[in-house]
Amino acid sequence: MIVLTGGAGFIGSAMLWELNREGIDDVIVVDDLEDAAAGKWKNLSGLRFRDIISIDGFHALLSDGNLPDIRAVIHMGAISATTETDADLLLERNYRYSRMIASFCAEKDIRFIYASSAATYGDGSRGYLDEEENLYSLRPMNMYGYSKQLFDLWALRQGVLENATGLKFFNVYGPNEYHKGDMSSVVYKAFHQIRESGTVKLFRSHRDDFEDGGQLRDFIYVKDCTAAMLWLLEHPDVGGLFNIGTGTARTFSDLVRATYAAMDKEPAITYIPMPEHLRNTYQYFTQAETGKLKAYGYTPPTTSLEDGVRDYVCNYLMTDTPYFDHQSP
Repeated sequence: MIVLTGGAGFIGSAMLWELNREGIDDVIVVDDLEDAAAGKWKNLSGLRFRDIISIDGFHALLSDGNLPDIRAVIHMGAISATTETDADLLLERNYRYSRMIASFCAEKDIRFIYASSAATYGDGSRGYLDEEENLYSLRPMNMYGYSKQLFDLWALRQGVLENATGLKFFNVYGPNEYHKGDMSSVVYKAFHQIRESGTVKLFRSHRDDFEDGGQLRDFIYVKDCTAAMLWLLEHPDVGGLFNIGTGTARTFSDLVRATYAAMDKEPAITYIPMPEHLRNTYQYFTQAETGKLKAYGYTPPTTSLEDGVRDYVCNYLMTDTPYFDHQSP
């Protein structure tokens, strides 16, 4: 059996789809579905799994040790909002809860794969190298990134990373992100802006060395993330921290133009001022160093920005059923 925390969320439900494609449905989903109107539950409606339990319910099972035989825990459950201001809540969910799960897996010799974040790299001035010895030099720019950094450091000190795998996801986009609101990808936001008004709004640059719309991100399609995670699940001897990105930074203008192209429309972009509260913590450039995972033997090419956006738009967003389904490729 596999335990998948955050299994109703964006990357978690995408991973459940990936497992279903491999014929794996003996999965316990750990998540809270929250307000039904937000539609998070729809991420699970076309997927197969054994059972779903709440976050608190899984916490109680861990405390009691009352769990069946588990092959692996894929821990995607966390507060993922980079704008979350409740520092204590972030510590509880992203640090202490993760410690509890990791300790359980280490004690029981269970494969543990968890979500770290590229937000741990801060403004990028210290680089994007995913070697463990670089952890102490990183300075995240927000409390979300710091909560992830704290757990990475704990896992390193405790020796957890010798057998477990932490994944530093860069800018992920794709199906099943629809419940995320402001934290959804620019592709998703752009698609709806194009449908509603024909024009997409992007933040103006507030740095002289970046033109408007020229801010750079390593955008990675969620299907590439789940393919890497499946490979790591199948290679339990691989441990450590790994970047999950394409290794190529692209501009927000590129991303939006790819969305227009997928919708067969001419681009129309308007640049608006960035809110004051975001300016001091805004990343102008991210790009994953991907050599480490390749050195372990994972070498499939990542999906190009244009192909990923086209698949997302044409095969999901423009359909009546935009969610992952175990019966679909």
